[in-house]
Amino acid sequence: MTFQPAWWCRNTHLQTIWGSVLRPTPQVLVSRARWELPDGDFLDVDELAAQADAPRLIILHGLESSSRAAGVLGLLSQARRRGWGGIGVNFRGCSGEPNRRQRSYHGGETSDLAWVIAQVQRQHPASRLACAGLSLGGNVLLKFLGEQGEGLPPSIRAAVAISTPFDLAASAKALERGFSRVYQDRLVANLKRKTFQKLAAHPHLVDPSALRGVRTLGEFDDLVTAPVHGFADAHAYWAASSSGPYLVRIRRPTLLINAEDDPFLPSAELPRQAVADNAFLTALFTPCGGHLGFLSGRWPASPVAWAEQRAVEFLAEHVR
Repeated sequence: MTFQPAWWCRNTHLQTIWGSVLRPTPQVLVSRARWELPDGDFLDVDELAAQADAPRLIILHGLESSSRAAGVLGLLSQARRRGWGGIGVNFRGCSGEPNRRQRSYHGGETSDLAWVIAQVQRQHPASRLACAGLSLGGNVLLKFLGEQGEGLPPSIRAAVAISTPFDLAASAKALERGFSRVYQDRLVANLKRKTFQKLAAHPHLVDPSALRGVRTLGEFDDLVTAPVHGFADAHAYWAASSSGPYLVRIRRPTLLINAEDDPFLPSAELPRQAVADNAFLTALFTPCGGHLGFLSGRWPASPVAWAEQRAVEFLAEHVR
């Protein structure tokens, strides 16, 4: 159960970079489907086939990632070994094609997840469901679980969130410090590029000159994320969308996996008290592991994805 980092990957930033950029991509046969949303937009999903009544794992990726990320495919690979089906969900605009509507996705937007779950239930009425979220996807998932509380569909048996930024304001500030600015620069560059692309269809989305001047995630959320999605400013968006306050309301077995050295979230922000107060929560807060790292094993060419193994082991206890 204890995480032991690989000898060649002990540093928090090595874990983070190797896990997201250098790690070999798991090979999983999936099929891409486009699901039309009620508001005229769409979601692209990658589906892992299985028997009609097999359990299904619904997976949410992180900020500016996709269903083809190594972590998502790693979870699908673990699900496949158990004979499960899976659905790797792309948030709006994250599948390689801009979404149609002016709005996009954000860390507290849960209505699309609710719609996806209903869609999976319609397609696979005999399947037990489990959910997993990575990074920002973990925040979306946990907030959704807390919002639903006792009203969560009974087909959802358990959930796992890995490297969750439970406090979005604290996470944004962490990304402005030290080496973490490298991660911020990459995220902000992607967000700006996609926003400029959307200006062709939505010319009043944002002032282009102001967008060019954005340098931090906080500035982007203040200029784009907040106003586009109905928040007064970045601080209002972060406060309303952080999953931390929702943890006490969760009423399904839920595993939280985070590293204390995660460069995206100070260890002081880990929700230890919420875990102590809610019997449905189980925490694996490890001393090291970085952000979506948790790589062990002897050789760099074939790392062991510890968090993904623990995640699916936990879910398997509840979807039998």
